[in-house]
Amino acid sequence: MKKGIHPDYREVVFHDLSSDYKFLTRSTVQTKDTIEFEGQTYPLVKIEVSSQSHPFYTGKNVLLDTAGRVDKFRKRYGTKENATPTSTTTSQS
Repeated sequence: MKKGIHPDYREVVFHDLSSDYKFLTRSTVQTKDTIEFEGQTYPLVKIEVSSQSHPFYTGKNVLLDTAGRVDKFRKRYGTKENATPTSTTTSQS
């Protein structure tokens, strides 16, 4: 590999601000912040969502009001019973 063209791959602490969860991994992300973690100083990256706070991983999924959306659509555009046929087919023998 050529020297001087690759980013520095090092250990970095990611801090999930919403759940106050910190984890250590390796990354090339550049940051000026540092943190004391498990007795050593590491670069710090602050994030909003991680597996500890994301609804998919925590099981706290938010259900959408799909029935309300369907009713709103039908109210705005009508239902199938109220629709007029656009074309008719006749069979000629």
